[in-house]
Amino acid sequence: MSRIIAIDFGLKRTGVAVTDPLKIIATSLTTVNTNEFFTFFENYHKNEKIEELVIGYPKHLNNQDVEIVEDIKKFAENFKQKYVEIKVTFYDERYTSKMASFAMVQAGFKKKDRQNKANIDKISAAILLQNYLEYKKNKIE
Repeated sequence: MSRIIAIDFGLKRTGVAVTDPLKIIATSLTTVNTNEFFTFFENYHKNEKIEELVIGYPKHLNNQDVEIVEDIKKFAENFKQKYVEIKVTFYDERYTSKMASFAMVQAGFKKKDRQNKANIDKISAAILLQNYLEYKKNKIE
């Protein structure tokens, strides 16, 4: 069975989340340095079949693209060229960082852990992916 992987792309760090093989539950996986993502993905993909990459697409409240979007599009193009068999999907990531911070408070993370941006990035990726899974489920029903 294959999985869906999602990323919260950043210029320095990228949060990574993945589904279970049944594509029901999203779990935060890790945070990697963005310039090391392809090495990480290559190693992960050797052990797990990935059918889709969901990339967080940030927008301002007025629906305008955030400045980092051009970098995200370049990243996606590079990914598509390297992994032509894997579908790439952009999905709205608004509020995922705030939701991640709130979830960390609710889960009892210590203040030091809540301030660690790597934790926020990987939890944001999991929230993004779970939202995407819900969207797909509701779209089908």
